[in-house]
Amino acid sequence: MGEHLGIRNRFSFMTGNIAVLTMTQVLGRFFRSMVFPYASLYVLSLGGGSSQIGIINSLRPLAGLVMFPLAGYFTDRAGRKILIALAGYLSAATMMLYVFAPSWEWIALGAFLQGFMVFQFPPTSAIIADSLAPENRGIGVATMTTIASVLGMFSPYIAALVLQIYDTAPGMRILYALLAGAGAAGATINLRFLDETAREVEMGPRLSVSQIFRDVYGGIPLMLRQLPAPLKALGVVMVLGFMANGVASSFWVVYVVEEIGLSTVDWGLILFIEGALKVVFYIPAGVLVDKYGRARSLMASLLFSIVSIPMFVFARGFYQVLAIRLAVGVSNVLFIPACSALMADYVPRDIRGRVMAALGRGTVIVGATGGGTGGPGVGFLITIPLMVASVAGGILYAVNPIYPWLFLLFTILMSLAVTGLYIRDPKIAEI
Repeated sequence: MGEHLGIRNRFSFMTGNIAVLTMTQVLGRFFRSMVFPYASLYVLSLGGGSSQIGIINSLRPLAGLVMFPLAGYFTDRAGRKILIALAGYLSAATMMLYVFAPSWEWIALGAFLQGFMVFQFPPTSAIIADSLAPENRGIGVATMTTIASVLGMFSPYIAALVLQIYDTAPGMRILYALLAGAGAAGATINLRFLDETAREVEMGPRLSVSQIFRDVYGGIPLMLRQLPAPLKALGVVMVLGFMANGVASSFWVVYVVEEIGLSTVDWGLILFIEGALKVVFYIPAGVLVDKYGRARSLMASLLFSIVSIPMFVFARGFYQVLAIRLAVGVSNVLFIPACSALMADYVPRDIRGRVMAALGRGTVIVGATGGGTGGPGVGFLITIPLMVASVAGGILYAVNPIYPWLFLLFTILMSLAVTGLYIRDPKIAEI
């Protein structure tokens, strides 16, 4: 009985906003994990090539240059809840461009418009940080990710079967339509059940458009100067991580199919097994992050990455690719809670929206296999490097399919150096 109460107390944070956001993440993750691993094949089926894939990936973060600072500003002044719900409805509407796309140019337009939906990420990141006590942030993020991943781990394999039955283009239209419906449903749940966490003192008087832009962009240099050195170093690690994903994430499936010779169903099965591994280990990894420290866990994650990801170009066959992806999965389960907890620990509540708009939440997906170039981990300071990397990825792959993974090796080495030299756990975490 006492042990049961101990477990219940350990996971007592899974109520209120955390429970609501976990529910909507379950819904979103299930359908996103169907679409993203095969998005590049959809572009190829509509007449695009590797260069067009890179261009499309570079358009998605473009709107973030404008939207992230505004979202961070309004998150801290006008609250979190309404921005999260509004973005969900608009995202579902723009997803129709993907559903009815007659050519890859429509996908490019959809990617550009989807980029404006990033204004949901700073308020979502802030409301999660607000709703978790410092001692629970590692396990809290890990638990949310685990629950959201339980159904999502089946998604790539289910999607592969859909594509096999209906062929690539018709199958992807079905999957994008399902994703749009899930987005609208999630927005409704958030609007109905989330509780606002912005303090009343953060709610300021109405300002003119010119005053808003002056406050938003004029305050960025001062805010960045005030950030502690370890947080700036963490920002560098996140930039490097997103650049790596910008170059390579869309080409994992292309390389597996075209160079190694596996089928989409084989790739879907590999991603399913990797997803199952992560579901098992996310919560234990979150406990390790809280117990042994965020910086140590981050370093361990990068070490797993450097001994696994570059080996992908030497893989020949199903089991070698599977072994590499399982090692990448171990890296992920450590990286995400460690990096997210560090962000929350270092940033005061009153400026979380603005700082996370600049640097993201910290949820960089290590070795992302499609769709890893966006999401709540992105901030406006990451946008331009990500855009450049996305374009470069298409060019590098066209020149030599091995080059994107050489770039990944470089970014992991740089991240290891920055983490070892500059990133330390704060002595007192922000609440």
